[in-house]
Amino acid sequence: MADIIDTAVKAGSFGTLVAAIKAANLVDTLKGAGPFTVFAPTDEAFAKLPAGTVDALLKDIPKLTKILTYHVVSGKVMASDVVKLKSATTVQGSDVKIDASNGVKINDSTVATPDVAADNGVIHVIDTVLMPA
Repeated sequence: MADIIDTAVKAGSFGTLVAAIKAANLVDTLKGAGPFTVFAPTDEAFAKLPAGTVDALLKDIPKLTKILTYHVVSGKVMASDVVKLKSATTVQGSDVKIDASNGVKINDSTVATPDVAADNGVIHVIDTVLMPA
């Protein structure tokens, strides 16, 4: 099995996310032992952001890092565990809200594909970029 970064690259729908992770120098971290749970926004999720947002974030590494680490939870939290939670504390330090009453929502984002296995954790594909308060 591949690590989280290689799994995301191979999937082909996370080009923007991978580029952002590289820009924020988080590749080595997410290739590390982990385990990590990553709520991974697709390229379409990034495309929903206002025009110019991604380019601006790529120039503001501290803000980009804050947003990216808001998508990561320590540990391997599978969907069967996520649905039992009301919130989870991210690596960034803030909590994301979890609502499993109708599908699974992380804040205002819907989990499109849960439980994409990686050898150092798990990826849950989401349809909206999560923004910390």
